[in-house]
Amino acid sequence: MTILLLAGSPSIPSRSTRLLQHVGQRLALLGHRHSQLHVVDLPAQALLHADIRLARAQVAQATAVVIATPVYKAAYSGALKAFLDVLPQDGLAGKLVLPLATGGSQSHMLSLDYALRPVLSALGARHVLPSIYATEAQVIWTADKGLALDPAIAQRVAEGVEHLSTSLSALRRASATEFTPVPFSQVRCSV
Repeated sequence: MTILLLAGSPSIPSRSTRLLQHVGQRLALLGHRHSQLHVVDLPAQALLHADIRLARAQVAQATAVVIATPVYKAAYSGALKAFLDVLPQDGLAGKLVLPLATGGSQSHMLSLDYALRPVLSALGARHVLPSIYATEAQVIWTADKGLALDPAIAQRVAEGVEHLSTSLSALRRASATEFTPVPFSQVRCSV
């Protein structure tokens, strides 16, 4: 089972991308494999003409997707919107999704639930985990110390990663116990 880390920020580096990378590191410590996709790395022409087969394949192959975006004017980034718009209608079918966002203030905290969550559900996400929103003051990057998270955000990230890990383990167990139905013509019964 693989996890796709989907960075929706139009700029790199960004707070949301660094938060996403931190989540990826936490997942790796728990033994989960992941890959990364930065929508800003996709050529604009490809997005305009929906020629993003490789990126769509990455999404299709993932069991879970962690999506990170900055919040601008109470909405997720336009770069992320452009990418989600070219996914098929069932592009997230059966997937677990953990949304992350960073913004200037707490005023935009609910934007994940009101703007992004409905889109993820419309794309068929199996389960959208509780969102993690952090303000600029809660996600600090310095060249000498690296990423520093506010204790409250660090706790929410730890809980979100644990929730995702537990959900993936449950999916793994469920898929291991699935069985192939036996055709009725092969069933032997005695009375």
